[in-house]
Amino acid sequence: MHILHILRILTACLFFLGQAFPCLPAAAEMDDAPMISASAAIVVEASTGRVIYEKNADERHYPASMTKMMTCLLALATLGRHQDILISPRAAQTEDATLEEAAGDVFSADELIRGMMLVSDNGAAVALAEASAGSVDSFVGQMNDMAARLGMDDTHFANPNGLTHPAHYSTARDMAKLARYAMEQRAFRDIVDTAEAPVRWAVPRGKVRMVKNTNELLGHYDGMTGIKTGWTSAAGGCLAASAKRNGLELIAIVMQSETPEARFTDARKLLDYGFAETKLKRGIARDRLKKSVWVRGGRHATVAVHPVEDVNYPLIGGEDASHYTMTYDLPKIIDAPVQDGQIVGKIVLHYDGKPVGSVDLAAEKVDAGMSAGSLFVRIFGWLLPTL
Repeated sequence: MHILHILRILTACLFFLGQAFPCLPAAAEMDDAPMISASAAIVVEASTGRVIYEKNADERHYPASMTKMMTCLLALATLGRHQDILISPRAAQTEDATLEEAAGDVFSADELIRGMMLVSDNGAAVALAEASAGSVDSFVGQMNDMAARLGMDDTHFANPNGLTHPAHYSTARDMAKLARYAMEQRAFRDIVDTAEAPVRWAVPRGKVRMVKNTNELLGHYDGMTGIKTGWTSAAGGCLAASAKRNGLELIAIVMQSETPEARFTDARKLLDYGFAETKLKRGIARDRLKKSVWVRGGRHATVAVHPVEDVNYPLIGGEDASHYTMTYDLPKIIDAPVQDGQIVGKIVLHYDGKPVGSVDLAAEKVDAGMSAGSLFVRIFGWLLPTL
């Protein structure tokens, strides 16, 4: 009787557990996740950054030439596209300078950026860094400053090209943040979506080389839009890949795939999984979400801010858009000058009350100056209501 009593208790306990946890997935459902060789990976919906899949996404790895996404962004922001750039001895002697440029050669910034992003030329990255900031060290400082602004908390850059260095590291999650921001820039998108293009020398005049993008998925994966490959023996196979289908754009990051070929196979699996699992529900047009903030020290006392794109809702695995809510993460007062398109805050998307993504808020231009309104903001700002 004692044994029967124990069995009855165990049976009751098992019944209770089955009732208390009815939603535990079966093993077959757990196996639906993509099988990849990469040590770390993530897939996000591009407009909001909502995570669809992740594997060791906060684990630090060498990013290899995915680093050049940051170098490209800063070069586009600081250099004139037709500005001539002299190849220094340091740039010419950089490991894996695939364009085979020589010290004294001259390129426009546009040509160097194309060579850096398509065939991953390491010397071009050094030359762009020197032209942009005066020295590689100063440029690296700007890279780390930008990483901090983008919330890349587990990233540190030591060079502009991704060559292996103990203090040069990132994570799949941080690389996705960088890729998302970069793909919001039209000039950047146009470069990384290019499958093949000429790179022309300004000096010696007439020298030209056709270069093919190292991203083998361009033209071979439906909807592929970029972004950047990476490979070193220490980093393994790295790839930031983006694709867009029916208005839904995904960004996949893989780090430390087993072989150069495996990074493309891994990215295919991740993107396939993302497109199968995710739908994009049309939300609110960007022009319906304008807000204002106070401006201190400007020619105007307020400035309009708006999302950088429409706010749509990624739905994963049959979710319902009615579960989404929005909040604004925006300062009450900003300081002039304000550049047109300057990111000053974000709309945070919540699903069932949990923050799952965001859309950047950009301001219109306000020059520094004096006005009665901005003077009032400077003196009585603490009294002003949030607009």
